[in-house]
Amino acid sequence: MHTIKDIQKLISEEILKEISLLNESAPKNLYQPIAYTLAMGGKRLRPVMVLLACNLFTDQIEKAIPAAVAIEAFHNFTLLHDDIMDEADVRRNCATVHKKYNRNIAILSGDAMSIMAYRYLQKSETADLGSMFSLFSQTALEVCEGQQLDMDFETVMDVSIPEYLNMIRLKTAVLLACSLKMGALAANAPERIADLLYAFGINLGIAFQLQDDLLDVFADQKKFGKKIGGDIVSNKKTFLLLKALELSAPDTKKELLEWIDKKEFDAPEKIKAFRRIYTNLNIKEITINSIEEFYQSAINIWNEIDLGLDTKSELLQLAHTIMDRDH
Repeated sequence: MHTIKDIQKLISEEILKEISLLNESAPKNLYQPIAYTLAMGGKRLRPVMVLLACNLFTDQIEKAIPAAVAIEAFHNFTLLHDDIMDEADVRRNCATVHKKYNRNIAILSGDAMSIMAYRYLQKSETADLGSMFSLFSQTALEVCEGQQLDMDFETVMDVSIPEYLNMIRLKTAVLLACSLKMGALAANAPERIADLLYAFGINLGIAFQLQDDLLDVFADQKKFGKKIGGDIVSNKKTFLLLKALELSAPDTKKELLEWIDKKEFDAPEKIKAFRRIYTNLNIKEITINSIEEFYQSAINIWNEIDLGLDTKSELLQLAHTIMDRDH
């Protein structure tokens, strides 16, 4: 069995090879921004999940490397285009692609990145490549659906908690779930276990995003590594805001809505007001309970996976690592 650390090293080496090839490719204004995006780093969580899932069934995890690189390319493509839509200046302490180059280059490089993800996947040597392509295509479409719902929610107030949970399932959780199932498919795993890994990823992904919502409001800023309250300032529909609107008395709800409607405001004052309201309504504890529910659902599914405890221990360790964070 390979450890998470072993797998991270293997993935990093593969990504570095791709970055080197991209930097030598022409036209440079198409491929260098892709290399730049991949070189920004990040946790490489999703490709690690691909190889970790493959390792549940075989030590020959090299067979899943094309799928892992495909997942990482696609994930970074979504970040590149998200930064354009959000008009973000910084990603992982680096200038975003549209700021370093320009908007048109960023759009086209992102498009090329999404196509390259399929080219990487095509290199997979497996008897069930069709299922892998079907899963990947469905996931890619669902991520786009989630992003559109997230944007739609910016302009409406009557978003329900179930609608929000469905949005984060699509925008965040399905790619984690796809990563795990893709690794299983690369190893020709039994269908039942591949499906359980997918369900495990969905629940873990939702718990992960809910924790992001929570950290954006209540994290220690020094540990968090970025300014807290960004979701509040931008009126992002998060679990915390929707739950507060659901539970608040008329006067408190009016105050929240007034803050949301303001075009000009002092950001620290707004963050302070929201935190006060959230604290009074016990929103932090409610969110923690919801995170725990989804995380426990993931653990229950992990228990159903009919493999030895030693075999699947690294998968559980990954889940712990994902959730045990303050950044």
